[in-house]
Amino acid sequence: MPQALERSEGCWAWVVLLASVVTQGLTLGFPTCIGIFFTELQREFQASNSETSWFPSILTAMLHAGGPLCSILVGRFGCRATMMLGGMLASLGMVAGSFCHTLGQLYLTAGFITGLGMCFSFQSSITVLGLYFTRWRVLANALASAGVSLGIMLWPLLSRYLLEELGWRGTFLIFGGVLLHCCVCGAVVRPVPASVTREAREGLPSPSKRPSRGCPAACGRAIRRHLAFDVLRDNVGYRVYSLGVVWMIMGFPLPHVFLVPYAVRHGVDEHKAALLISVIGFSNIFLRPMAGLVAGRREFAGHRKYLFSLAALLNGLTNLVCVASADFRVLVGYCLVYSVSMSGIGALLFQVLMDIVPMDRFSSALGLFTVLESISILISPPLAGLLLDAINDFSYVFYMSSFFLVSAALFMSGSFCVLGKKERQGPRAEAKGAIPAAAPEQGLAMEDTDSPEKQLRVEIMYVTSV
Repeated sequence: MPQALERSEGCWAWVVLLASVVTQGLTLGFPTCIGIFFTELQREFQASNSETSWFPSILTAMLHAGGPLCSILVGRFGCRATMMLGGMLASLGMVAGSFCHTLGQLYLTAGFITGLGMCFSFQSSITVLGLYFTRWRVLANALASAGVSLGIMLWPLLSRYLLEELGWRGTFLIFGGVLLHCCVCGAVVRPVPASVTREAREGLPSPSKRPSRGCPAACGRAIRRHLAFDVLRDNVGYRVYSLGVVWMIMGFPLPHVFLVPYAVRHGVDEHKAALLISVIGFSNIFLRPMAGLVAGRREFAGHRKYLFSLAALLNGLTNLVCVASADFRVLVGYCLVYSVSMSGIGALLFQVLMDIVPMDRFSSALGLFTVLESISILISPPLAGLLLDAINDFSYVFYMSSFFLVSAALFMSGSFCVLGKKERQGPRAEAKGAIPAAAPEQGLAMEDTDSPEKQLRVEIMYVTSV
């Protein structure tokens, strides 16, 4: 697996960052354009809101759920090969999807296969940043997430244009060619030099040296290596953060899927409705790096998880503005305000995880983290589609989104506050217990300074207490 070069933040690290920007724009930015095709796919397959919602939910869920498999491939073949394989799978899925005649076929091709390929490319690019950057890691993550903003801005515009010129089938075929650029980005990532140091390999999970007892034992070892259940068990902060993000994701993707159909339903022109998503993406181009710079400042280092909770809270409250009116100008204002909180979430999501989990376990922790995320992503849009089919009012979809985001933000901020107090109280209690224990030892040393045993024991007790 490609590791950080000897010169951290060297020239080639910024080339890798550029490749990560493009990769994240092609992969993470892509699902937001599916709303452009929502009404067209409904009409083509004569499907309900819930049935059509399964397509973006499967695509986005696989974009996250393939994390453990991606971790195995990265550990075995490296980031370069994994990113290139992801680009080929994503392209193959979209090309095959353009020939589908049922929604089930679309779920398998443009949903499952494309989502899995995007996962391989995107998660490899995230892992590479954690290895190539140390001092500027926060800024690198923020700049890379700005690629998502570029994708969010450009994919809907391209989708609307191609949909009118070629239809959804021709558009998917063109998308298959565009996603092949992930292979180019993967080729930029340099392989590990033959003289890589032993310290650089510490980030790789070492295979067990115990003799194998069969397939179940091998599967168990693979799960322990690539799904950080031990970190989930022992690290309370990781547990709180994972649960909070899983709950938050139940509401976070809903505006990306339903904003365009919501605007069209209320009389907004289709071109203007597609422009709303582009407004969010364009705003995030500038807001995400700014959020990364603010979060990267030394005085905010211990408060990034609270900033993330605040961004989730504002994101949930912003959805209530959208419910107030469906006028195009109001929706543009909503998108601008929504972009502020979305940029904070995007810039801090993986950085907070890096703060909570040691880097040598980050790859496996990210794998489990994204699998848990994918469960919410898979459930959320179809659940909102069922609600929409039952009530036939888009406003309740945004109420649902606000509920999950606000409650998750309150849970995470409250839990981290309690954990922070416990951590501060622990060292104080140890220090108070250490002071009375040190005094008798000092007296013992003064009584018999000629005894080397007692001097040695006093010295060891002092070091242990400190």
